[in-house]
Amino acid sequence: MGDLLWGDVLVQLFYLIILVLIIMLFVSLFRSQAKRQKQLNRIEQKIDELKSTQSHDHQEQ
Repeated sequence: MGDLLWGDVLVQLFYLIILVLIIMLFVSLFRSQAKRQKQLNRIEQKIDELKSTQSHDHQEQ
C-alpha cells in the first residue's frame, strides 16, 4: 500500500496540466474579447467624431 505508483502520478500530473491549460485558454479568450470590445468602442467614437465634424462643416457652407 505504501508503494508509489509512478504511472498514477504521471496521469494525475497530465490531467492537472490539461486543467491548467483549459483555464488559461478561457482567460486568454476573455481578455482578447475585452480588448477587441474596447478597440471597437474607440473606433465607433472616432467615427462619431468624424460624422459630427462633417455635419458641422456642411452646416457652415
